[in-house]
Amino acid sequence: MSQTRRTFLASSAVGAAGLALSPYAAYASFGRAAKPLRILILGGTGFIGPHIVEACLARGHKLTLFNRGRTEKVTGHDFADSDGIDRRYGNRDPEKLALEDQPAGPDNPKGLSSLEEGEWDAVIDNSGYWPRIVGASAELLAPRVKQYLFISTVSVYSGHDVVGADTTAPLGTMEDPTLEDFGASFENYGPAKALCEQAVERAMPGRALSLRPGLIVGPGDLTGRFTYWPVRASRGGEMIAPGTPNDPLQMIDARDLARWAVHCVEKNTTGTFDAVGPQAPELTMGMVVDACLKASPDAGTTATWCDAEFLEAQGVSPWGHMPLWIPPRGDSVGFHQRDVSSSIAAGLTFLPVEKTCKDTLAWYNGLEEDSRYRRIAGIEADREAEVLAAWHEQQG
Repeated sequence: MSQTRRTFLASSAVGAAGLALSPYAAYASFGRAAKPLRILILGGTGFIGPHIVEACLARGHKLTLFNRGRTEKVTGHDFADSDGIDRRYGNRDPEKLALEDQPAGPDNPKGLSSLEEGEWDAVIDNSGYWPRIVGASAELLAPRVKQYLFISTVSVYSGHDVVGADTTAPLGTMEDPTLEDFGASFENYGPAKALCEQAVERAMPGRALSLRPGLIVGPGDLTGRFTYWPVRASRGGEMIAPGTPNDPLQMIDARDLARWAVHCVEKNTTGTFDAVGPQAPELTMGMVVDACLKASPDAGTTATWCDAEFLEAQGVSPWGHMPLWIPPRGDSVGFHQRDVSSSIAAGLTFLPVEKTCKDTLAWYNGLEEDSRYRRIAGIEADREAEVLAAWHEQQG
């Protein structure tokens, strides 16, 4: 088998830590579907992709995976041929080879050519960012696929200044809708995703489903944003807790997103839904901090709540230095307060935040030291200590 395509990388999420820390153990009790479906997954090798693959396998569905073959099997599970997965290689861009640094051939096809044959009950697209490219796959597959599920983002909205907004809120736009550049501040990411949703609906009217997740968290996360909190709490000492314990927070555990995506495919759900989670009745920053502290009870960590005005004066940025957190005020007052009642009615459920914290920490601690997943966002330790010292001085 090709070393490029088939080798299970040593930096896997499970590594030597063993199956107990697998990010995918949550699907063992998922149960089998009454009727196996034929599901095509565009992507399947990054963060949420393997979660969706595992959820599908747990339910007994027949899978086809389409990707370039460059980054497959790097997140903790070798999707071996024995899993019965139909593997197809290519490039989401119809004009490019699967592996552009290698010559064209049967093992390195151009564009979507390997998908020109086959029929599926559903396609799950978790790797689409530009409407030209997403539209190409949707148009090619439309005659041979019953349903197209597109993983979008809550960044599609033009603003977050309304508490309780839902999927009918205005969408962001791009001055040049053909531009394929996220922009210096990632300002085109959301509008481009909105255009992708529209491309799918045009190709498959009445058969499209768009799920708009917020920050996706949990085991397997490449960004290190949520991971910062349980890891920081495990380090001991005094840590900054931003804002107030009552500041609202919305996010989605990758396992919740994966289970819901598969549920929606099985129910042939169509339409548009936000995929963010309160833990009933709501999730707060205080709940996340408490859950992270409980995940490391022997660390002796204490949390000091520093208000938003102080942190701003200290140059400590929401979302950046303090991942997840955005103070509920001004243009961002509704960012973590979307109405997801329709999503819950459509089957979205949430793992307890305590489990997300505990499992994320266990997964992170099981990584090898040189793993590319061993990545933490957030404020650096020395700077955190300086800010805490300034806080205590101000408080007298």
